[in-house]
Amino acid sequence: MKPTDRTFSLPGVLERIDPETEPLPVVFDSPHSGNRYPSDFDYAVTRDQIRSTEDMHVDELFAAAPRHGATLLRALFPRSYIDLNRGPLDLDESLLAGPWPEPLLPGHKTRNGKGLLRSQAMGRPIYARKLEVAEVQARLNRYYEPYHATLAAIIAERRRDFGAVWHVNCHSWSPPDTGRDGKPVRHVDFFLGDREGTTADTEFTELVAGFLRNLGYEVLVNRLFKGMELVRRHGRPEEGQHSLQIEINREIYMDKHGYHKLDGFAEFRAHMEGLIRYVCEYARDAL
Repeated sequence: MKPTDRTFSLPGVLERIDPETEPLPVVFDSPHSGNRYPSDFDYAVTRDQIRSTEDMHVDELFAAAPRHGATLLRALFPRSYIDLNRGPLDLDESLLAGPWPEPLLPGHKTRNGKGLLRSQAMGRPIYARKLEVAEVQARLNRYYEPYHATLAAIIAERRRDFGAVWHVNCHSWSPPDTGRDGKPVRHVDFFLGDREGTTADTEFTELVAGFLRNLGYEVLVNRLFKGMELVRRHGRPEEGQHSLQIEINREIYMDKHGYHKLDGFAEFRAHMEGLIRYVCEYARDAL
């Protein structure tokens, strides 16, 4: 994506790309595809190891959103630095050099090292030291809060102008080669999450699921990935504000070990543009 007069950029933090055509109340955001590593990210693993936590190429897969009337927001910093899809108190206190100034609320993923601050990359500790409370607060102030504020502003603008808004929160994941029993894992292509219908109307969720299934993909809804902080914070379907989390199996489009794109990347990106177009048409018809 190249900067344009429709792009608002907060250097190193985020880019907002507004529609190229008539705006629609549709927002796509990619919070985990950033690969601009802050100079104060004092990680103790290799760059290849830390990059395993990125949702690589997800922002590129949805880069066509503005061409169809949607707004695209993407984070530029890596999720391993601070995770936008966790609550601001979803923090493992054992990573800190001192006490946090208020009670923390670590979630179930935090116990596995995947909270607001990741503790591991490819099974290795990310940090060789404890983090100062002030430096974590600085990450919240400089990176986390601006992204959430920008997304909230976009959603509020679209809902104000149209009375409703559809938000798709875009992610990827890398399935293990084998399960705990040593047997091959049955790979699913997409997981969709609306937190059991609490962040998006089930009609919208099933619309997305149906489109992907018609392309031949295996799709599960509210299984494994049900949606985290970004859809929880912004999804209020009873008010016409719908937020859906989409998780893509990276093995569809990239080599999860070498990180390069597969030969079918362009075709898969075209499928995602088809999804973008479909969601935008749905929003236009719904209005």
